[in-house]
Amino acid sequence: MHLINDENGNMVPHGHDHEHDYGHSHEHSHGCSSCSEGECGGNCTEEVVALLNYMLSHNEHHAQELDQMAENLSKLGMEDAAKTIKEGVADFQKGNMRLGLALTLVKEHLKEA
Repeated sequence: MHLINDENGNMVPHGHDHEHDYGHSHEHSHGCSSCSEGECGGNCTEEVVALLNYMLSHNEHHAQELDQMAENLSKLGMEDAAKTIKEGVADFQKGNMRLGLALTLVKEHLKEA
């Protein structure tokens, strides 16, 4: 377990059994690398599909981590914080459902093309 800063700069414990090496930095654009000045080089949709698949998996993993954090806080008697995190996880999962729907729609468009 190690300490990280939350969005307010507070130190919080963060521990799990994986590394955060996702093969890329979060400091780049998620735009299509084959497009330049509005003209598609041909594989934009492949990049979109790959990125959406990655983001769904990535987000689900973090939703599980947050859910576990809420359980731990609940065990410590911090029910209000646990409840708030669980509500946030539910909102997060709704967003993931929308991303999943977008992925399905993109794949349907690719079948039609």
